[in-house]
Amino acid sequence: MKLTRKEFEELVALAVKGLPKSLKDRMENVDMVVENRAPQYLLLEMGLRSPFELLGLYQGVPVDRRGFYYGNVLPDKITLFQDPIESICKTKEEVEEKAKEVIIHEVGHYFGLNDERLRELEKGEG
Repeated sequence: MKLTRKEFEELVALAVKGLPKSLKDRMENVDMVVENRAPQYLLLEMGLRSPFELLGLYQGVPVDRRGFYYGNVLPDKITLFQDPIESICKTKEEVEEKAKEVIIHEVGHYFGLNDERLRELEKGEG
């Protein structure tokens, strides 16, 4: 499924709008961006071989690791990679659902959850 950048960004905006108010109210200084796919240097840094292995990425200092010194910083960044997300979806609805999943996952990182804990939550293991 291939969407235009504008269509994909609109889906991302809807997904962000659909986040629980309790999460949105606690998020500050975060940019949400869309890129085609992760750059090679980032893949190497993360030990990944293909840009299609990375659907999204949180970059910043998680909320639970910020101290009194934290301030006057650039925004944290959540990136969604359009090509990898679209490559695993057959319909626009699937792209929208996958984008929501990726955003929620990356927002979890913003709040300090690691991948293992996020997988537990995604499986409903509390």
